[in-house]
Amino acid sequence: MEQENKIPSFLLEELHKQYDEKNYNKIIMGYQSKRVVSLRVNTLKSNLEEVCNILSENKIEYEKVLWNNTALIIKNVAEYEIKKLKLYEDGYIYLQSLSSMLPPVIMQPKENTDILDMTAAPGGKTTQIAAITNNRANITACEKDAIRIEKLKYNILKQGATSVSVLQTDSRKLSDYFAFDQILLDAPCSGSGTIRLSEPQSYQSFSEKLVQNLVQTQLILLRKALRILKPGKEMIYSTCSILSKENEEIINKVLNETNAKIIPITIKELDESNTLPTKIPGTLCIAPSSIYDGFFIAKIQKQK
Repeated sequence: MEQENKIPSFLLEELHKQYDEKNYNKIIMGYQSKRVVSLRVNTLKSNLEEVCNILSENKIEYEKVLWNNTALIIKNVAEYEIKKLKLYEDGYIYLQSLSSMLPPVIMQPKENTDILDMTAAPGGKTTQIAAITNNRANITACEKDAIRIEKLKYNILKQGATSVSVLQTDSRKLSDYFAFDQILLDAPCSGSGTIRLSEPQSYQSFSEKLVQNLVQTQLILLRKALRILKPGKEMIYSTCSILSKENEEIINKVLNETNAKIIPITIKELDESNTLPTKIPGTLCIAPSSIYDGFFIAKIQKQK
């Protein structure tokens, strides 16, 4: 494939090592494709029927998503056209990739619980959790970066997510005296699943050193998450990477140190053609494509 030359050689080597030829080619094809525009209906302010009616009035075509009844794929307009709509301005919808919507759906957050989002900005998953729980959970959203935290606060306000408390801190430094019923760790990662060959900024900074540094951060964050997760409760570990170095290898290392186990993920409505094989049964890896970003998700339970 001609465009393979654009992809950093270290990433190509890792993909060749990890995947068979069929899945390797699937990933490269995904990198070459243009991704669809997708959005999530914000049920704190609106509902699917109202949003669909407004889109139809504006001659915007859409397709519903089988595994998420608040997600829509936009068929005939670009993202900037959606941003012109009052619907967007008023926070009735949130522009979000379908893969990014998966962790909160798999998490199944519950009302009247204490939930932590460890790396929350810009707030797509945080506000999705608030919507799923009808603003009836105590959600703590952490973000260490001063600029990114302003974007997080803006989105929380715009989406009407009144159940969220923002904490400007590095989650690695959270006190071990905290205790949460559910935790989302959408860990900082290399973005190997989000590469688009038409967008050089999506792969230009990719390097072996970047991955090595991120692996250390991911390990510390996952260890912290399991320390402050209540016994018997569940957490989600996710990345927008398709490299086992950042996913299965992290999880296996931490599971070997702690009293925790994998809870198998099942999404019947998700077509298997959109997935990649994983090295831990019950975890989920989404292949990059025109519809999805490459994404990895694991559900982990801390034992009592």
